[in-house]
Amino acid sequence: MNATSSGSTALPGAPDELARDGVRIIGMSGWSHQETPPVISAEFEVANRESEPFTYTITFDAVSGSGAVLENTKQTVPDVGPGQTVRRAVRLSGSAPDLRGDKGRVRIAKVRRVPAAEAPAETGPCPPSGVRLTVDAGDAAMGLRVVGLRLTNCGTRAYHLNGFPVLQLLDEDRKPVPAVKIFKGSGGIATVTDFDAPARPVVLAPGQTAGSGLMWRNTTDAGSAAVNVPYVRVRAKPGARPVMVTPELDLGTTGKLAVSPWKKDPAR
Repeated sequence: MNATSSGSTALPGAPDELARDGVRIIGMSGWSHQETPPVISAEFEVANRESEPFTYTITFDAVSGSGAVLENTKQTVPDVGPGQTVRRAVRLSGSAPDLRGDKGRVRIAKVRRVPAAEAPAETGPCPPSGVRLTVDAGDAAMGLRVVGLRLTNCGTRAYHLNGFPVLQLLDEDRKPVPAVKIFKGSGGIATVTDFDAPARPVVLAPGQTAGSGLMWRNTTDAGSAAVNVPYVRVRAKPGARPVMVTPELDLGTTGKLAVSPWKKDPAR
């Protein structure tokens, strides 16, 4: 990488764009026009100064010289041990038709980190629990938000559900958020398919999947502080292994979150 080191004042970007929550950009290239679209790269390091392993998910932006965000991407660095520092690289593409003469830069847009023992296992070996629990990108329309939880039986035995996932809402510091009421069902937020369906027993054979949904509005009243919940600790059922997901709940001042019961996906 034709990078400028972090020890040089030539590394472009404001301090909070280059270092955040234990992640630091240490080198950066300009646009490479040997690829179409052109590519910009950065080296970064992740330093865990806490007493337990964490999995980091970092959102990076590729930014033009004029400040326009041309591309963003997420990169996950799993299981960084306490006191450990690891180095990685990230590549982003530029969507502008002509970036010649525009050096551009890479910035850290967001950092999310969860205890490694609670990180979603989207790929790789099946967790000891025998299930994978993940969250999708969600859908938003006219201030109404819905994201889906997916539970897949990747084990060798049937997995039994009967009801709703158990949720704990957490703030930026992964501390409980007490001012939000969680409703089993729609809670009057909106009429959306499956949210007010009765909870029924679900049995997942190996390879089968069930879904649940989270629903809220991001309405904000004047003079009131909005509530944002980046992290949610989810248990598929009472007593199950917790998984910490990052659905980025922008709850506004509504104080309400709805959850739908688990429903088995149709057989494919």
